[in-house]
This record gives sequence, C-alpha cells and structure tokens, in this order.
Amino acid sequence: MTIACVQSFAFSGIDAVPVEVQVQISNGLPAFLIVGLADKAVGEARERVRAALTAMGLALPAKRVLINLAPADLQKEGSHFDLAIALAVLAAMEVLPRLEVAGYAAIGELSLDGRVNPVSGVLPAAIGASAQDLGLICAQGQGGEAAWAGRIAVLATPDLLSLVNHFRGVQVLEPPVPPGIADRGRFPDLAEVKGMETAKRALEIAAAGGHSLLLIGPPGAGKSMLAARLPGLLPDLSPKEALEVTTIHSIAGLLEGGKLVTRPPFREPHHSASQAAIVGGGPRAKPGEVSLAHRGVLFLDEMPELPRQSLEALRAPIETGRTTVARAAGHYTYPARFQLVAAMNPCRCGHLGDPGRECRRAPRCGEEYMARISGPMLDRIDLTVEMRPVAASEIARAPAGETSCDVASRIACSRARQHHRQDGLCNAESTPEQFVLSEDARALSEQAGDRLQLSARGFTRLLRVSRTIADLEGCEAVQRPHVAEALVYRRRSQA
Repeated sequence: MTIACVQSFAFSGIDAVPVEVQVQISNGLPAFLIVGLADKAVGEARERVRAALTAMGLALPAKRVLINLAPADLQKEGSHFDLAIALAVLAAMEVLPRLEVAGYAAIGELSLDGRVNPVSGVLPAAIGASAQDLGLICAQGQGGEAAWAGRIAVLATPDLLSLVNHFRGVQVLEPPVPPGIADRGRFPDLAEVKGMETAKRALEIAAAGGHSLLLIGPPGAGKSMLAARLPGLLPDLSPKEALEVTTIHSIAGLLEGGKLVTRPPFREPHHSASQAAIVGGGPRAKPGEVSLAHRGVLFLDEMPELPRQSLEALRAPIETGRTTVARAAGHYTYPARFQLVAAMNPCRCGHLGDPGRECRRAPRCGEEYMARISGPMLDRIDLTVEMRPVAASEIARAPAGETSCDVASRIACSRARQHHRQDGLCNAESTPEQFVLSEDARALSEQAGDRLQLSARGFTRLLRVSRTIADLEGCEAVQRPHVAEALVYRRRSQA
C-alpha cells in the first residue's frame, strides 16, 4: 500500500482554504474512487486524469486507487483539483518523487490529451501557497498571475508530460514573471460636457470623498454622460487595493492575461440583473457586481427599474463594505467597498416638471416612480442632483469647461489629505469624530438636522460631504459654507 499527498485549495470568498489531496493505492478490485464531499465536476476528474495518463503512455495500476480530499467535511467544487489529483497519483505510482512534489500546491484543469488548462482563482491560491511556504504549479498562461503573490516558486506548465520531465530532470520549466499592469483604459473628458455646473460639482465632490450619488433628470439630460466620466477622475489604486481587486477578478475568472488591476473598476450592470448577479451567489457562490466594483464605481442606470429585491440587497454592502452569500454548505464573504452612482428619470414617462412636455399624471406619476426606491435606500445616498436638459444654444456656444485632468488633480490632493488624516480612509468610510468643525458649521449642521429631521445616518453623511468640500478647498476645519453646500444636495435627496 502506497500513499502520496499533494496540496490544493478550495475557495471561500476570496480566501484559499488548504485542501490536501491524499492518494492510496492498495490491493483489491480495480477501482478509482474520489471521496471528501466532492461535487460533480470534481468527481469527473477521474476520467480526465485517466485520459491524461493514457496520453502520456501510462496506465493506472490494476489496483484500488482511493482519492481523499481532506478536510472531508469541506465542500469541494470545480475542476481545478484535476492537476493535484494527477500529481498525487503519479507520486503514489512512484513516477514522480514524493518529497519534491509535496513542496508544491497545484491548481489546474486537465484536458484529455494531458494539457493543463487555465482555471479561476490562481492568484489567491498562490497567496495561500506562499503563506504555507509552498510553491505553486499551474497552467502555463497563468504563471505570471501567480507571480504577483511575491516570493514563491511557480511552475507554469503547458501539459502534464512537461511537468513530469521537469521533476525527473529531463526538462526545465522557466520561472514566469509578472505580466505587467492591466490597460488603464481611455475615458471621455469632462471638458466635453457643456453646462450642468451643479451636476459636475456634485460629481467632483462624490469622486473626492467616495460618496454615493444619485442623478435625477429627464431623458437626454446627461446623466449617463456624466457617470461615464467619473472613472477618469479617480486616482489609481494603492498597491494593497490593487492586489485585493486583482484577487477578486481572479476568483471571478475575469482577469485578462494575469495583469494587475491598478485602476478603480467601473461596473454598470443592466437594470434586469438579478439579486445573485448584483450581490453574488449562484450555484458556486461567485462574486457579484458589488464585489467586482470593489474600490471602484457601481453605476446603476434606470435605478427604479431594477428588481426591488436587487435594490434592497445593496443596503448592507453600502454600510459594511462586504457582502455575505449564505448557503447550506457554508457562508462566503466578499469585499464590496464600492461607490454607488445611480441615475433615474423623474417619473415613468420622464417628463415630470418639463413645461413643454408635462406629464399627464403629475404629480402621482413621479411619486409612484420614486416609491420604487425605499426610504432606507435613499437615506444611504450622500448627494442627489436634479438635472434639467441643456438648451441647444448653450450646447453650441458654451465654452469648454475644465478638463478631467485638472479636476482629477484636485481630487488627488483631497484624497491625500483624507488618507493622511484618517489612516488611509476616505471621507465616505470615516467617522465624524475625526472631523474638525467650526462653531458656525456645527451650529448650522445641528439646526439643519433638527429641521429636516435627518436620521443619524443622514446626519453623519451630511458631515462627511461637508468634510470633503472642505478638503477640496484645502481647509483644515469644516466651515459654515461647506455645510451649507452639502445641505443643498442632502435637502434635495430628502424632498
């Protein structure tokens, strides 16, 4: 009886949970069994492993081959266990040296001809292997992605035969190098937007402090056009944030070429998206749009048209910065610290308040349409701007405004002040206890909170927006005009 072990990983959120693949070859009737709470994709690995060995000219021994995935009470999902199972079988057959193979973790899917195919989750697996002082074996095209984990020995192999030759000293697999950073993308310039000064000011404040923003206006008012220019105003991610965002995209299988994501992501799901698509879920509890927008922007166009269930599911992630998908097999937590930007029409027909094309069912049409968004959800939105269409004469004759580069430089300076004052947090994540308010500003905020009957959450968000306006002007303390400007957006959101 021979036993061999190879390390692999299961995934719980963005964390890689160690799984030991144990192989026992013993006397008995020929069989190939996989135990350890494996799903169908893992159970089918026995056929892929058998075919890959056949392609190499090897055959399983006419004995009882038992595969155990430990811990046995942890759900194992996905085809990425193929490579670890194959290596453990080869080590048990004494084709590979057991001690050398035991120094690596493995993740990859096998083709019938022995090729190693890419799988999702290589970066968190590499981070998990590095934490255990192990190397990582993966597909050739994902070696660069694994190299982002730092000082870790990575074997990126095109097929199983090349890996066997490497361990036997016949062939050498070159260590991969990180493939660089992802394309920064090109975003439309804010200078192309004519008029809309209030909306552009609100966009700058939202970008500077990471605040949520709601744009309300008739069709053609420029809501989506403004939102499309927001990613060009945001500063680059810090190294820690970039690694976190890249890990989420790796788990979701959306990492292009293993490149590091250094720009804040911008996600804009269609308004027909389900709750699982928005907050995460599905058969394998994949990350949703709120997690894919982590440290970036989640843009919801036609916000009231989203299913009510999907909208209400956003309330907890907005507050906590994470989302938890509960399943009978376990709970999966994903980061979800995103900036919400939403757009909507004032009513179903879109012309409420337009003298030329007034809604025939006003004001009930607007009230019913706004009622699609619950009060607690509206209370979580920091800034609300009501937009009006820009006249054709203004579009034709208005001079170009500030460029995105100019506005982005002010935003970067504001973010730097926030991070220095609040230990790396932006204003949208901080507590008002860290803010310095003048006596006039404090008096105005308290008076407004009483008169407008702001909730504790609404009052806190008012102070956060005021602090961001002060940071944009370079003021150490929040002054009365800063609170007054923040109240303009807060008052409209409550109207």
